[in-house]
Amino acid sequence: MEYIKNRILSFKYAFWGIDTLFRETPNAVIQLVAAIAAILSGLFFHITNAEWLILILSIGGVLTMETINSALENLSDYASKKEMHPTIRKVKDLSAAAVLIMAIAALAIGLVIFLPRIIHLFS
Repeated sequence: MEYIKNRILSFKYAFWGIDTLFRETPNAVIQLVAAIAAILSGLFFHITNAEWLILILSIGGVLTMETINSALENLSDYASKKEMHPTIRKVKDLSAAAVLIMAIAALAIGLVIFLPRIIHLFS
């Protein structure tokens, strides 16, 4: 019974993390709005199952990278008492770069999926 209780608690903590992400990270809110726009566009344009899978993975990738970035930034700030050590700066810059790389990839995916449909819509 203790095992089940611990599993339930782990989900509770994960949902608290999601809540913290969107309450404390403005970029995550922007990314969520972009994700909702992409999902609505997918519904509007009737994208294929394969396109849905790629879209879902890219949305998940961006939000996951933002979550990891936020966790590393919080841990770095705590560990350094908010003093900017060169190694802390490097860690924070690299984790931000990971988010940017994934966001650029997601943008490229969105363009590949939606741009031809948007062009066709207006032609």
